[in-house]
Amino acid sequence: MNRIVLVVAFVVRASFFSQSLIAAPPEITATFSIVAVDPENHVCGAAVASKYPAVGKVVPYVRAGVGAFCTQHHHVPKWGEPALDLLQAGKRPAAVIAELLKDDKSPELRQLAIIDMHGQAAVHNPTQAPEGSRYWGAMTGRFYCCQGNTLTGRAVITEVARAYEETEGSLADRLMAALIAGDCAGGDHRGRLAAGIRVAKTDVEGHWLALDVDKSDDAVVELAKKYAEIKHDAKGSWRGAKLPFQHPCPDRPKLSAPNNP
Repeated sequence: MNRIVLVVAFVVRASFFSQSLIAAPPEITATFSIVAVDPENHVCGAAVASKYPAVGKVVPYVRAGVGAFCTQHHHVPKWGEPALDLLQAGKRPAAVIAELLKDDKSPELRQLAIIDMHGQAAVHNPTQAPEGSRYWGAMTGRFYCCQGNTLTGRAVITEVARAYEETEGSLADRLMAALIAGDCAGGDHRGRLAAGIRVAKTDVEGHWLALDVDKSDDAVVELAKKYAEIKHDAKGSWRGAKLPFQHPCPDRPKLSAPNNP
């Protein structure tokens, strides 16, 4: 009898977990983001910017000792914690994305990115994104992955990657520098409403660092100013992490959608 109860309990739990991955009707979180890890210092993080309000609360998910995950375009926030659960259980990043999408009815409209503490990363792009959501794309490099949609053009992605690779400082410094570079390159072609950063560190419960700008005319710049002003051990030697704050790109061109086929 006890064996039967245990088997039934396991089946019910597995069914519940499977059902939790089935996407509800989504909202569209057009955005650009980056996920990254620092294995040597046991730190992981993500940063994001969008015209979507409070985007830092629905796109990036991080867990100490596990990694980082972003869900965007036709985003599914309830995938955030299950994705990290799967990663923590030992699944590789590509297998996590496959698990999330296997019963999904609109996989071609999702943009997902995930990275584990070894630096293994995987990304899934929204191949059927409508014309208004283009440009979309992604890049991966050593210990990071950056991705975006509804962008002013490819320079947003390439500048995020360049800044992350070239910035000297902590993981949080590099995430902020990358987000700023993407914004300065154009960012979301619809506007600069919201931005957020999340960083987790082994032996620190929850988020080690969490900063958000939920509604603004210039969210990434406002987030960068907040970052420069706070005192926090996550910050490093990067100039942008220090006062006095300097606007990183006061001469940005006006926002416009790219001419994509």
